Amino acid sequence: MINKNILNFIILFIVDILFFVAIFYISIYIRGNIHNEIIPIFNKISLIDFLFVIIIILSLLVNEKIYSFRYDFWQEYKKILKSLFLAYLLTLTILALLKNNDEYSRLFISIYFILALIFLPLIKIYTKKFIYRFDFLKKKILLIGEYEQKKLFQKEFTNNNYLGQEIVDNRYDSVVIVSSGIPKDELNSIISKYIDKSDGLYIVPYINNINFTHSVILEYSNIQQNSIHIENRLLIKRNILIKNSFDKLSAIVLMPIFIIIHLFTAIAIKLDSKGDIIFKQPRLGKDNIDFLCYKYRTMYINSEEILQRYLENNPQEIEYYNRYHKYQNDPRVTRIGKILRATSLDELPQLINILKGEMSLVGPRPYMLNEAEKLGENKELILKVKPGITGLWQVSGRNNLSFEERNRLEVWYIKNWSLWDDFIILIRTVKVVFMKIGAK
Repeated sequence: MINKNILNFIILFIVDILFFVAIFYISIYIRGNIHNEIIPIFNKISLIDFLFVIIIILSLLVNEKIYSFRYDFWQEYKKILKSLFLAYLLTLTILALLKNNDEYSRLFISIYFILALIFLPLIKIYTKKFIYRFDFLKKKILLIGEYEQKKLFQKEFTNNNYLGQEIVDNRYDSVVIVSSGIPKDELNSIISKYIDKSDGLYIVPYINNINFTHSVILEYSNIQQNSIHIENRLLIKRNILIKNSFDKLSAIVLMPIFIIIHLFTAIAIKLDSKGDIIFKQPRLGKDNIDFLCYKYRTMYINSEEILQRYLENNPQEIEYYNRYHKYQNDPRVTRIGKILRATSLDELPQLINILKGEMSLVGPRPYMLNEAEKLGENKELILKVKPGITGLWQVSGRNNLSFEERNRLEVWYIKNWSLWDDFIILIRTVKVVFMKIGAK
């Protein structure tokens, strides 16, 4: 019987070949209908002449082990982007060196790679969702570790269809060892026992607040030892410069959209209830310096009086607020305010805070002044960076997370920051907002 890893490789590889051939003809059609005085008429090329481009792309994907490892979606998407970008540069370089530029339309090549960039990840999502319905293609995982850690991975493997993995007690393909809580000698014994009994042995590090994919492993060959180089990534000067530049540029690009939305939102707020359009509130900023955080007003002007009456009749809300720092049913919120909060449009004025250098697009939550001491031992680290309009906690459970769980996610974000992670959080924020709207 054919090995499931080989079968998985073959299926995904063939699907990708068919995909790249399909978008070749789609790109031919699109480019063929684009021509004017500046853009010349397209001289069509054959699939055979374009085959070297598809081979380059597939070779780079194979090199990134796209078909060999079962990556999480975002990790695989990053590898796909890298492969397609390198393939695009290689294609243009080869054509320039062979002096075939005139025979191949650069616009056609650009259209081809843009389509690949957009639709290849989507094709992979639906392909894997389909093929991993079949039990014989799922990778069977023997999970070793403490109960709570095993439960965490059990949930992930069950809910994440992209991985195509399930936990079993016997007849396994791979072994995952969650090292947290396992004594060193016992861990070495487990590794020795299973290293030759599966097609892969994976060890989840004992330290669980560092993303080791950003790290460099150094080898000391004379003493057969390794060290892992780690950094507090959002406190490094070059990363701060990159993030600040990205924030300012994004805010400038979004400003015309903000102005249009602001006109309609301002009218709606004024018609709905009395009071100012913009709500300004002191918040904790970088280096523990207070700043005025801007939001659209979503509450009635006599909100404290309304809240006091509500809490007298609903004392259970006090306990809920102490745990989540939000009310389940906040009576202070106006009709238009509920819409603004559901769509997160109430936070749009914080683009001004970004331009003023007080906030980032992505970062920790902008905490209220009376929450400073509740940050505990994480206070110093969290307040070393700018707060964000959105962040990791907003896309990881939002109101369902306790105050402590939010802090843990924010510390993870700061220690393991990358511009790619900011991009993922922004994409996931859009998804969370739309899902929340759709659920109403």
